[in-house]
Amino acid sequence: MSLGKIIACTVLSLAMAAPAMAGQLVINGSTTVLPVMQKAGEAFMASHPDIQLSISGGGSGNGIKALIEGQCAVAMSSREMKDKEVKAAEAKGVKPWPVAIAYDAIVPVVHPKNPVKNLTTAQLRDIYSGKINNWKELGGRDGKIVVVSRDTSSGTFECWNELVMRGERVKPAALMQASNGTVIQAIAKNPNAIGYVGLGYLNDSVHGVTVDGKEPTPANAISKVWPVSRELLIFTNGEPAGEVKQLVDFLLDPAKGQKSVLEIGYVPLPTK
Repeated sequence: MSLGKIIACTVLSLAMAAPAMAGQLVINGSTTVLPVMQKAGEAFMASHPDIQLSISGGGSGNGIKALIEGQCAVAMSSREMKDKEVKAAEAKGVKPWPVAIAYDAIVPVVHPKNPVKNLTTAQLRDIYSGKINNWKELGGRDGKIVVVSRDTSSGTFECWNELVMRGERVKPAALMQASNGTVIQAIAKNPNAIGYVGLGYLNDSVHGVTVDGKEPTPANAISKVWPVSRELLIFTNGEPAGEVKQLVDFLLDPAKGQKSVLEIGYVPLPTK
């Protein structure tokens, strides 16, 4: 079964979706969760040929909005729902049901030629708020720091805002990106840039820095010793049933969906 059966794309804004046909599950949301859903989805359809998956990633906020509007059966999210989203769901008669499918560590990334290998949470906050503007202030080379961030519809942005920024605003000059992939591309092209991505997106084109002397290991992500850790979630409308439950059960199975989590580079759920 090839990935050609999965409609997988990153969108900048939520498009109106056609109602799902019988045997088709529409899945929308987080670009962080997207690779897991693509990988697991391929295996799921191979074992469930009567169920087709239509998967798109436009950010956690867009996925949750799609669920509330009845435009998808499953919303992928790298954050919890906001109070206003819960209220909007209630107003539509939607009962969001969260399911954790993996753990993740959000990792600050720099160009491989950047000599700075460790930053504190306070330094990251000062970089992103604009209080620190040159790498030489951090023991690096003389060069203006180019700040790369996720856009505000991103669950990764929300987690970064909460766990790193702690009430301070990201500087207006930050280059806002629509996906983890575009962050990686921006950092790989600029020796003075810094960004942040989900653990599963790390590759040789960037260098992940340690934070507060800690490594983004699976154990540190689960225990939240890593200072920017989180669960990766999906939301359904009410307790999963029917075809949706079949997908959820597949995602949570250690030998199936959780195997995909590990292969992508995220942290599987602890076995009970």
